[in-house]
Parts: sequence; structure tokens; C-alpha cells
Amino acid sequence: MATSRVVIQTQDFDLSAEVAALRAQDPRVGAVCTFVGTVRDRNAGDAGSVRSLELEHYPGMTEKSIEAMVDDAHRRFDIFGARVVHRVGLLQPMDQIVLVAVTSAHRGESFKACEFLMDYLKTQAPFWKKEQTLEGAQWVDARVADDAALARWGIATSNAL
Repeated sequence: MATSRVVIQTQDFDLSAEVAALRAQDPRVGAVCTFVGTVRDRNAGDAGSVRSLELEHYPGMTEKSIEAMVDDAHRRFDIFGARVVHRVGLLQPMDQIVLVAVTSAHRGESFKACEFLMDYLKTQAPFWKKEQTLEGAQWVDARVADDAALARWGIATSNAL
């Protein structure tokens, strides 16, 4: 398994394998916090309206941007390791789309760093998302709530339309 902190891929990921690789026999680890995001069948509350989600990115630029997020998490929190796996391409409802995993000595730092990284990913990572819905294709815009979540970490942004 690759030891890279950031992986962008089309194929699915194995949560157990990813966590095992992150822990890598490190006896200091007392906490592992993970977040797995999945594709929903709805956006804005319309159950069953999303048929698929397609993600695009700029290879190289995306990884560099997320690596900077991981560096920032290391500066802000007392963590040992972090791993982000993000899928691109065509995904279906219930597919795994993102994994954020963080290790630390104690749970508090892992929880905070994991949440920080997800808030950062939702607003700052250069991904473009297009949903196929019953009404046709539409690009997904950033949400005001995502900007607000990032603002609590002291990072101001205005990505929402």
C-alpha cells in the first residue's frame, strides 16, 4: 500500500487497509479518527433526485492543495499522521467518495484535525462536481454552511454563490 498522505483515485478504497497503513505499527498512536463520505441520492432534500455524481480535478494541483491542508493540520493539532483519499470520476449513490483519517495520542486532537480537514476539503480543494438528476446535469456549487464551517477555524472564504 502506498504511504502517500494524499491519494486521488477512481477506484474504491478499503477503510481497514487505509487505517492499517496510516497506523503502520506506530506504538504512540492512541487514537484514530476517520471520516468516510458517501454519495447521497439527494441534494437540497429531494430524495432520489441524484442519479450519479461526477468529479473532475486537475491532477498534480489537487494533490498539492490537499497536501498543504494536511501540513496545516499538523501545525494546528498534535497529530502523528493524516491520510486523505478522494475519488474522482463517475460515482453512484452510496459509493464512498472521500476518506480522512488522522492519528494522535489522544482522541481530541484526532477529532479536531479530522473535522478541520473535511471542512477544508469541502471549500478549498479544487474539485468540480456535476450531478446527474431527474432534471438533467447540474454543477454543484459551494454552500454557505461549508464556508461557515471553515470560518470557525479562522479561515475566511466566500466560495458559496
